[in-house]
Amino acid sequence: MDLRTIKIEKPADMNIIIGQAHFIKTVEDLHEAIVTTAPAMKFGVAFCESSGPALVRFSGNDEKLTDIAKKNAMQIGTGHAFFIFMENGYPINILNAVKQVPEVCRIFCATSNPVEVIVAESPLGRGIMGVIDGMRSRGIESDEEITRRRELLRKIGYKF
Repeated sequence: MDLRTIKIEKPADMNIIIGQAHFIKTVEDLHEAIVTTAPAMKFGVAFCESSGPALVRFSGNDEKLTDIAKKNAMQIGTGHAFFIFMENGYPINILNAVKQVPEVCRIFCATSNPVEVIVAESPLGRGIMGVIDGMRSRGIESDEEITRRRELLRKIGYKF
């Protein structure tokens, strides 16, 4: 078995959700879940089919984001993985809808951080073992940082 990390290629501030699903209709169901939950969100979705022609299936409402999703899906190339790249919204806006898609098995990450995907390859194929999502923790937050966190959440409208 070969084990390696592959970097997700995206603009620094772009959000991504990486997950695993199990059926060819995943790309269409994810598209519907996103547009019905966050109609103003721009996104691209790609899904790595794991049998038959083993193609990267794709959809989206923004060509640039769909191209980024296709490129990363082809580079990672692991069975049943999906990639959602988004603008005009955040993973928190659609994450529950994505998790409710019946064929979604798991979410590996939802982030705008730099991401590396840990991929294992064997004679059978390729699979995601996990992801590296951002940097190592530097310490424990102080009272001052707790206050900053709480103020930020209220400022951007996520807490009242």
